[in-house]
Amino acid sequence: MKALRYILGIAIPPLGIFLTYGVGQTLIINILLTLLGWVPGSIHALWAISKYEESLDAGRSL
Repeated sequence: MKALRYILGIAIPPLGIFLTYGVGQTLIINILLTLLGWVPGSIHALWAISKYEESLDAGRSL
């Protein structure tokens, strides 16, 4: 599932964010960035997905 999120974060940024966070502020920001251009939306999606995965990993190590 992790690899799918990253692939969708590159190909269709809002879908990758939706699968990771659901409907919320992060999705709205990503949609706006994607409307400005595919590159800003993809960068934001990859960053947000990696932060989400990082927080999951930090929770597991405690």
